Amino acid sequence: MDPHQPQRVPSRRTTAYCFNKQTSSLVLLFLHLVSSFHFFLVPDMSLTNASPATAAQEAKSASFALASLPASARNSALDAIHDALAAARDDILAANARDLHLARQAAADGALSEALVSRLDLGKQGKWEEMLKGILDVRRLEDPRRGAGMTNGGGTVGKLQMRTKLDDDFVLERVTCPIGVLLIIFEARPEVIANIASLAIKSGNAAILKGGKESTESFTAISRVISAALERTEVPNGAVQLVTTRDAIAQLLDQDRHIDLVIPRGSNELVRYIKESTKIPVLGHADGLCAIYLTATADPQKAIDAIVDAKTSYPAACNSLETLIVQEAALDTAFPGVAAALAAKGVSLRCDAASKAALASSPATQGIQVHDATETDYNTEFLALTLAVKTVSTLDQAIAHINTHGSHHTDAILTSSAADAEQFMTQVDSAGVYWNASTRVADGMRYGFGTEVGISTNKIHARGPVGLEGLTIHKYKIRGDYQATARYGDGDGKRPWKHEKLPIE
Repeated sequence: MDPHQPQRVPSRRTTAYCFNKQTSSLVLLFLHLVSSFHFFLVPDMSLTNASPATAAQEAKSASFALASLPASARNSALDAIHDALAAARDDILAANARDLHLARQAAADGALSEALVSRLDLGKQGKWEEMLKGILDVRRLEDPRRGAGMTNGGGTVGKLQMRTKLDDDFVLERVTCPIGVLLIIFEARPEVIANIASLAIKSGNAAILKGGKESTESFTAISRVISAALERTEVPNGAVQLVTTRDAIAQLLDQDRHIDLVIPRGSNELVRYIKESTKIPVLGHADGLCAIYLTATADPQKAIDAIVDAKTSYPAACNSLETLIVQEAALDTAFPGVAAALAAKGVSLRCDAASKAALASSPATQGIQVHDATETDYNTEFLALTLAVKTVSTLDQAIAHINTHGSHHTDAILTSSAADAEQFMTQVDSAGVYWNASTRVADGMRYGFGTEVGISTNKIHARGPVGLEGLTIHKYKIRGDYQATARYGDGDGKRPWKHEKLPIE
């Protein structure tokens, strides 16, 4: 995910979300559309009758071979993908333009949202360049499975995280390893193919990608290019697959023997459908309901810059601001300037009684149209130029509001008080908690992680922007001399466990 690009009701989980019949029907339409095609295997892009079960089995086999490839071979594959995509720019953007034409027609008929159309546009300023840069950024990252003391020979032996001497000639090691097979299900966002393919190859994971009909032309064009590029590398056939087959989602979600992790990047309803329909672990979030708490001690002008950026730089992104919480003492100071700047950018404000009264009495905000907020607004991810405003008296109230109504994605406090900032960042239960920064900073590339598969609000091994490191887990290795547990214990003749921490060499 790149939060720079809009994410439908972003990709993962959260608290409450407001649904309506239109959004429900759109998800049902998406699920139907993504199931209405043939099946393509990315490695050769040939039309095949292979089933999702076969695809999952082939991906699992490929994952074992991919995991043993040296870093040099995986990096060469990323170079090949980057160069091939750069050379095919015109053809891919032409295919994307065909998708956009149909998507705009569907949006005009009410069948697709404008936010989804925006995400689909690969020709949007900077989007193509970011996609290519993301591949090179991933290539330059340290191999997540290597570290000090590791050999650089043909096989990948893992990044050493821990060494413990259990006894003489008896050593325990913890090393990183790939997750295995990733299933990524997404709407629009054709750049996801390049992002996921590069992250998967670099981390040694196989990937199965499932997209929607609205971007079929783009997906197919990008997949053909990546396929041709990978044929000239050591990456095994079946390591990266694009699936567009009838009823594929349900069948793929049944492949818990072969698929190790599902990463959904779509609407709230799509994510919840996936979580309820599979035994496979799911990584991600369903909403990106982000909040900023504006305090009376915030720098007024800098607060305007951060809040306007958070709300207007990409309203459809999952890290976009959806609720502005205002300290009561700031209603007559910093808040009017912020409201005026937001209104000038076309933002519709939905205010509670206190914030509405403050704007009505401020010379800076005369003539600004304000709507009355409802409780539902504080549970809604608008993904548009709409912002809910909530007034609180204390920091504790702000924290309670965020933990109750937010999605545990990214939240920020604007204040000059270090003590208040630390309390906020400690007590707010979100993957990202910021002091004096826009929520839009929540992004793998901005964090220096390279491109990302998305932002996770799950409380598992990977939380926040999930990049290369989040696609690895660990295993334990023991190097012994035929030791058996019967030799160890507290009784006579038993040996004690030494449990000596050893240096990571």
